[in-house]
Amino acid sequence: MLPSERLKGIEAFVAAADLGSFTAAGRRLNLTVSAISKSVGRLEARLSCRLFERTTRALKLTDAGVAFYGTCVRVLGDLADAEAVLASHGTAPAGRIRLDVPVAFGRLRVMPLLLALAERYPALQPQVSFTDRFIDIMEEGVDVAVRISATRTWAEGLARRYMGTETVIFCAAPAYLARHGTPAVADDLLRLDAILYARADGGVSPWRFAGPGGGELKSGPARMVLGSAEAQIGAVKAGFGVAQLATWLIADELASGALVQILPDQATDGLPLHLVWPKSRQLSPKADAVIGFLGEQLRID
Repeated sequence: MLPSERLKGIEAFVAAADLGSFTAAGRRLNLTVSAISKSVGRLEARLSCRLFERTTRALKLTDAGVAFYGTCVRVLGDLADAEAVLASHGTAPAGRIRLDVPVAFGRLRVMPLLLALAERYPALQPQVSFTDRFIDIMEEGVDVAVRISATRTWAEGLARRYMGTETVIFCAAPAYLARHGTPAVADDLLRLDAILYARADGGVSPWRFAGPGGGELKSGPARMVLGSAEAQIGAVKAGFGVAQLATWLIADELASGALVQILPDQATDGLPLHLVWPKSRQLSPKADAVIGFLGEQLRID
């Protein structure tokens, strides 16, 4: 079947489903009731299934119709987006763009860049959500996402750009080390109080020790388990124990001496950083501007 054949009847079907009658669909599309009815009928014949339960008063989608309706709406939406992209080619990025970023990394590293981008393009309207939980980017209508994650499989409809891998180190407050001693070898860490991270899935992230094959996963006795990396920093600075944290997160604390690195030889790779976006959005001027700018400016170490 030719691709153009698959589009026949879709607009009439969606209009009828939206409005609940062939008559209203005909008014929307400036077609006769008969033309709408025949178009939907030919579509049902081609698909070999009924899309509507027809009564004298109204139309009701069948189960197959409900499933097909969702796909058709997305297809028509993608076509409208593609036309808008071509119409706006060469113009400055403008309008609302939805971004999703990790909470701490988004606040500390992404937002300063987005403010600079908004300064460059006054008509651009970033709408940013901050979350550490997994979301379905395409299902929730996100245009561009920043992901720090160990994900190795990506949905077929997503494009991505690798932006580096974080470095994680063991650290503590000088006062805590004065009371408990500074570890000399990796095993010494296991006797110290651990300030651990609680993942969004309910699990607890153990410490990763350097070594062949990615090292070992273990930790000392949990003094606190916190669902916020910034809360971890506060607890460690207050002298409650040791944490393994990304260097981008504690750069200021290390520079000021509020935290000190323990066992530099145990510094190891953390999670990779990616820019992620639906492939259907990548031709949009506003998405292209955000992806290009973050791709140049955003790095992790």
